[in-house]
Amino acid sequence: MSDEIYMRLALAQAHAAAAASEVPVGAVVVRRGEVIATGRNAPVEGHDPTAHAEMAALRGAAQALGNYRLDDCELFVTLEPCAMCSGAMLHARLKRVVFGAPDPKTGAAGSVINLFANPQLNHQTQLHGGVLADECGAMLQAFFQQRRGVQRQETKMNYPLRDDALRTPDSVFDGLPGYPWLPNYISDLPALGGLRMHYLDEAGQGDKGGSGGLTFLCLHGNPAWSYLYRKMMPVFLAAGHRVVAPDLIGFGKSDKPKKDSFHSFTRHRQILLELVEQLDIKNVVLVVQDWGGLLGLTLPMAAPQRYRGLLVMNTALGTGDVPLSPGFMAWREMCAKNPEFDVARLFARGNPQMSAEECAAYNAPFPDKGHRAALRAFPAMVPEFKDSDGAEISREARSFWRERWSGQTLMAIGAQDPVLGEPVMRGLQALIRGSGEPMVLPQAGHFVQEHGEQVAQNAVLHFRA
Repeated sequence: MSDEIYMRLALAQAHAAAAASEVPVGAVVVRRGEVIATGRNAPVEGHDPTAHAEMAALRGAAQALGNYRLDDCELFVTLEPCAMCSGAMLHARLKRVVFGAPDPKTGAAGSVINLFANPQLNHQTQLHGGVLADECGAMLQAFFQQRRGVQRQETKMNYPLRDDALRTPDSVFDGLPGYPWLPNYISDLPALGGLRMHYLDEAGQGDKGGSGGLTFLCLHGNPAWSYLYRKMMPVFLAAGHRVVAPDLIGFGKSDKPKKDSFHSFTRHRQILLELVEQLDIKNVVLVVQDWGGLLGLTLPMAAPQRYRGLLVMNTALGTGDVPLSPGFMAWREMCAKNPEFDVARLFARGNPQMSAEECAAYNAPFPDKGHRAALRAFPAMVPEFKDSDGAEISREARSFWRERWSGQTLMAIGAQDPVLGEPVMRGLQALIRGSGEPMVLPQAGHFVQEHGEQVAQNAVLHFRA
């Protein structure tokens, strides 16, 4: 295998570090063509100044071999090693060290000093730099540009809070697992009336593989928020695409009106329409699930030229002339009887693979009863009758998808969903012109995005065709 192949494995570790809000540096140790250890930066997470990617990889390799001497091993790292890591590499007696991007501030392999070229040391390790240097450097550059943008962004985030709304403290969102992206806020949409709306807006690194410059517009449902897309976003971004993921008003980092009566189908739809126009989002793949679909499926007919594709997961159209599913009616009844239900517990029950910290992240936006108006209001907002708010526009959307839709469609179904599972989704499939056979995830429930990496990978290939 070539140096570039091993460096790409190290880049995968760097991506993992970035997802954990660490400086994106990754490393792998190879022995006779076999990867025996990997490492990523983790000093912040571990409160450990020695937890560099190279150190983690060296420790893993030593444990794998049962020997702190790594004479026949090569280490690949995305950034030129510092003095600490270089010293450890020499002490381990590595055969060779290969790095990606140079580090002009702390690099100890030629940029500031070159410990590997010191003839007084009793071991000489071969050194080779510059492998995939541009790609390694671009990832680091993007990370630090984001960090530098925090202060600039904070100056734009001092939106006044309306008297009839609450704002979840920013501190509760610190350190959420797998959610490293910087916030964006907007408050000047007419339908917002001065409320502050949060959204993620991330651009991938280049247009890889002829992606066509897609924008994945990811809409969440109730009681979720943009955190729901944390497993799908890295796949879209790695393929060079843009991702926009808003938090509906009342959810996530967006402002939360105190009164349940604020919330209506028409108001939330109008906010989304205005957001798309304000951000001038084009070449859109609409990604929807739950309320993200109830609202989102009514958007493309207002500006069909903006939309290229649809990635639709467990959701429905609320047309008012088709009975709501028994599963949904049971969910609505549960919400009415238990308005303070535990959101984290809900996610844990349907997603046993999630960690306790991930489940708790879904509770973060709702620290007390006052912040939960949207959670109380949304179940009753699903259009049930022909004259319900949103029913008429949903019937118009049904006609659009059946008769006018000309884009590509990919459907993914969480088979374990008792509310909007396969029977409901098969009915929706029949309404969408050109919709092919869906991918069914037997292990997934209502929140398909919690198994979203596989779905996102399929979507990148599907919408590239």
